[in-house]
Amino acid sequence: MSEETGDLIAQRRQKTAELRADGVDPYRYMFRPTHTAAAILAQHDGVEVIEDATEVVIGGRMMTRRLHGKTSFAHLRDATGDIQIYVRRDNVGEGAYEDFKRLFDLGDIVGITGTVFRTRTGEITVEARSVEMVTKALQTLPEKWHGLTDVETRYRQRYVDLIANPEVRDTFRKRTQVIQAIREYLNTAEFLEVETPILQPLYGGANARPFTTHHNTLDQTLFLRVSDELYLKRLVVGGLERVYEFCKNFRNEGMDRSHNPEFTLMEVYQAYADYGTMMDLVEGLVAHAAKAVNGCTQAPYQGETLDFTPPWRRISMAEGIADSTGLDVLSMDCDALRDALEARGAEVEDHATSWGLLVAELFDDAVEAKLVQPTIVYDYPVETSPLAKKKRDDDRFVERFEPFVAGMEIGNAYTELNDPDDQRARFEDQAALREAGDDEAHVLDEDFLRALEYGMPPTGGLGVGVDRLVMLLTDSASIRDVILFPQMRS
Repeated sequence: MSEETGDLIAQRRQKTAELRADGVDPYRYMFRPTHTAAAILAQHDGVEVIEDATEVVIGGRMMTRRLHGKTSFAHLRDATGDIQIYVRRDNVGEGAYEDFKRLFDLGDIVGITGTVFRTRTGEITVEARSVEMVTKALQTLPEKWHGLTDVETRYRQRYVDLIANPEVRDTFRKRTQVIQAIREYLNTAEFLEVETPILQPLYGGANARPFTTHHNTLDQTLFLRVSDELYLKRLVVGGLERVYEFCKNFRNEGMDRSHNPEFTLMEVYQAYADYGTMMDLVEGLVAHAAKAVNGCTQAPYQGETLDFTPPWRRISMAEGIADSTGLDVLSMDCDALRDALEARGAEVEDHATSWGLLVAELFDDAVEAKLVQPTIVYDYPVETSPLAKKKRDDDRFVERFEPFVAGMEIGNAYTELNDPDDQRARFEDQAALREAGDDEAHVLDEDFLRALEYGMPPTGGLGVGVDRLVMLLTDSASIRDVILFPQMRS
């Protein structure tokens, strides 16, 4: 903290003491507004001469102030927006007016009782009959509160970001609208929302490194979930044929503009369905969310106009690689794939030794970034997908797809593997990958295999990254812009 900032805080503490000395509680127990800024503005919008003398009570943070001799103007900001207030000494009393000028500061939360009028410049304004201190702010607002752009401050002190930047509040309101729209869509289709464990004795459902913790009473190592997939499939086995969950997942991995170690995923499972069913589901679900947020199925994103209107473009992974590179991976062996990757300057993961993993590496390097408009990429190599059923006419692939938008994967879906013997063999293949150095490979889950032995009907499953979807629908460049409190380095 700078010396100047310390002096300003000391001055505000002195003002707080003076308010208390005058019998004013600078930290009120409660305050009851009768109106919001938005409601007042909407009620009087278009009214040239405001004759309604109905008393209004509003509360908000004082964001601007223009002090004059016997009259002053200020703007208060509440959850709905900003509104101007007019404070006149003859209306509020000399003592209250002097306190307003001397002891109130920008950032203070203020209560106003008064009536509405329109100024000579046409601005709808509340003329104060009384001015009350509701909460005294000791910290000062950023010098340029209307344009707070410092990334460190915005993410580390989200409360300041929300105060200073109304568009940030709007982003998080839209985030809530996205989640509500997804719920509405699935509930209408008779899916059941459920909850599964965050602390798990075994982690699974995704290729990821977990966070590890310890339960003292049980004297047992537990893991923060990387996915809820295996638990939701257990529910399908149990007869809950349409289930979904909004889940917080935790993956102990890198951070960038589209990755945060704690993130929100929505997973949904439908019995007697396959990945084709899930393609239709994700298109309809995302289009419904886009309409809820933006009023239509188009959305501006980083200079592009994204169109989520179904149906989306659908291509196989092999077709995507052929379109982008001219290479026919179906006729290439491992050496040819590795040569193609090296020719592109791509870094090949040490554990990527099989044909399927090399195909996936080539797709990631050559195709993914080019998929701007909503595109469903289907049929992934079997080595990449230990929980998906093999493709019906080519067992090199599984019935899996990922939707891509703006060069970013926003989901993952399968025709779910329900053969317990095949699933065990896949888990054993994953164990071999772990031995070869892939610390994100799946672990073998005996209880899940036992559940499959009771019989899981044909099932389609889909996971959608909520944070990334919100990024796209709010034109946010980074995942940290749509998570209220993103993880930051100390």
